[in-house]
Amino acid sequence: MRLLLDTHAFLWWYAGNRRMSMPARRAVDDESNEVLVSAATAWEITTKHRLGKLPGADPIASDIPGAIAAQGFQELPLSVADAARAGALPGPHRDPFDRMLIAQALSLDLVLISNDAAFDRYPVRLLW
Repeated sequence: MRLLLDTHAFLWWYAGNRRMSMPARRAVDDESNEVLVSAATAWEITTKHRLGKLPGADPIASDIPGAIAAQGFQELPLSVADAARAGALPGPHRDPFDRMLIAQALSLDLVLISNDAAFDRYPVRLLW
């Protein structure tokens, strides 16, 4: 299975936070699954850290590629097609980071690991 971590899922996994559900933890821990972290997540973490909304994220924000690699995850770049799809998604959801994750999950047939109820409005496969 190919998994895409929502930003909070990546942060919780990295910190060993038990708020991540057991099914999500098992899926991420399963070495037969490919775990991806979007460039949108890097953008969100560094933006929110800069604004003081993620004060404890210094180790990740200072080296996101290293944090991704240290967990054995893969980077997922953004493309122009991803941006166009994210911008064209229907509905009132305004978070650009979430819209990008939805677009990438849909275009690449990824399972999105998130507990964000806003994703329920879109035909994306979710795991939590």
